[in-house]
Amino acid sequence: MHKQFVELAFVASVFIGLSAAIAGPRDDISKEIHWQTVSNSAHIVPEDGAGRPFSSFNPPSVNERGFVLFRARSRGPEPPASGIFGRDMAAKGNGNLYRLAGRQAMVPDPNNTGAIFNEFPSFPRLGIKTRIAATRGNSRPVWAYETPDGETRLGTSAVYAAFDGVTFASVMTQLGMVPGFESHLVPGAGSETRFEQFPGSPAVTDEGFVVSKGNYTADGISGTGVFFVDLYAGDTPIELIANTSTEIPNVPRAIRGLTFGSTAPPSAARGKVVFVGLDNEEHPLYGGLYLAKIEPSPRLETLIGIGDAVPGVPGATFVRIGEGLSFDGRNVAFWGAWGEETRLLRLYCPTEGNKDRRHFCREEDPNTIPDGDKRFQEIPVPVNQGFFVIDTQTGKIRLVTTTGDSFDDFLYWKYTGHPPGTGDSHSDAEPPKWRSSAYIAISNPGNGAASSVAFLARSGEVDVTTGYYADYVDGIYLQRDSAKSNIETVVDSTMPASVLDVAAPAAAMIGELGLERDGFRGRYLAISASMGAEGSDVSHGDSGEDESTWAGIYLAKLPAWGARR
Repeated sequence: MHKQFVELAFVASVFIGLSAAIAGPRDDISKEIHWQTVSNSAHIVPEDGAGRPFSSFNPPSVNERGFVLFRARSRGPEPPASGIFGRDMAAKGNGNLYRLAGRQAMVPDPNNTGAIFNEFPSFPRLGIKTRIAATRGNSRPVWAYETPDGETRLGTSAVYAAFDGVTFASVMTQLGMVPGFESHLVPGAGSETRFEQFPGSPAVTDEGFVVSKGNYTADGISGTGVFFVDLYAGDTPIELIANTSTEIPNVPRAIRGLTFGSTAPPSAARGKVVFVGLDNEEHPLYGGLYLAKIEPSPRLETLIGIGDAVPGVPGATFVRIGEGLSFDGRNVAFWGAWGEETRLLRLYCPTEGNKDRRHFCREEDPNTIPDGDKRFQEIPVPVNQGFFVIDTQTGKIRLVTTTGDSFDDFLYWKYTGHPPGTGDSHSDAEPPKWRSSAYIAISNPGNGAASSVAFLARSGEVDVTTGYYADYVDGIYLQRDSAKSNIETVVDSTMPASVLDVAAPAAAMIGELGLERDGFRGRYLAISASMGAEGSDVSHGDSGEDESTWAGIYLAKLPAWGARR
């Protein structure tokens, strides 16, 4: 285990260690895996006139044919080059790296102002078998029109899709109130209402459905929901799956009629969608994980609820269910927590990345506490956590792993959001705060094999006085069947960078590892990683400020695994 003494900052992938030792053995299959470099710090950003190399990468998506899509950026001078990039690793010669969409590129129609993109705030997603892609993009207002009060400009954020991984198009916009764009109105809002923001990453299916979370205000009341469009149906209205007017299905009879207080960004595949909906996002008492057909106002099927029994943990019930769902059309993988026991985690304000966000955290966020010339926030983190898989056909739920078993934590923390009053491209975005995510990806390779999962985890200790980690290991792990003990190490931070990338600097060690919910398809596993000198603090997140680090996107075709028993 190598030493890293990491301050818990915005750019860190932050966990809280709950035990000093790994509680059980893990198989190591890392030597059986051959990694291919999709892109790394030596590659020049495509279509960047300044000829700058990539500096940082967000976790990628992959389809089961080896096509990889990812978000990445260069260093300055400002503004850095950033965008959404793709590469077909199954093509002859592993294909060519290309830009699907980029900062400074023209926003596709509707756009009568000549607006260009200025950021892509979420990772792009792919169909399982196809190159149909979806992502969110921000820009200056894309549409100007006359009103009785003069010219008005709208449209600073939208959901975009590409049918073939090449041709970019607008599919959900903020223009519903503009004459001629009524198909972009919020459905189910009770009055003519436009979308204000599309938080998170939109999901996409091979059938051409794009499904996204959307926020809006109707009659002075804030609302949120899950919505979809059919790419193959032409200019048809956006449709509703569920929103804050939808009754929560799994509540006691005495409180029937209780509606969702929040909904999370969905996952979708094979004509179905899964999402987490809660009565209260911060302190949920009711709600859970739901399945529905992708059709207008479908019936919601409860897969697991707040207060339901935790499989494999006698006497425990779920108190939290994570938003980051991975779904293959039948099986859904998710994170959950139980019990009242927590630890306080110290999270320091960012020192790199967006300057407005850094300033807000240090100067304006009322939740931060001074510590010399720094500021931090203490957040309670559940001690008892785990990863689970639900078979939506049989209803069977399997426990993959828990804390206190082989791992100490599964949560990553980042300070994200848009500071109020800074710029016009995110005027309706949610304000900055610490947000946590757990990362798991599910895949069904076919040929009768069971669905398998890859997940991100940390083992190690945290000093409860300082909030700093001393010894720890970050890793990506694999469970190829339903046997709880069969957890295999794919790659971790005890390994030299050359395991992933022979072009990495000599003596560099693997630092941050990134995995997203669409990063494991068929036998293809796609990840992001950054590397640095042994014992050094490795830059995490997407700031790309540490020039001593090396980073990249890497792809492996995993060894075949057995049929379902």
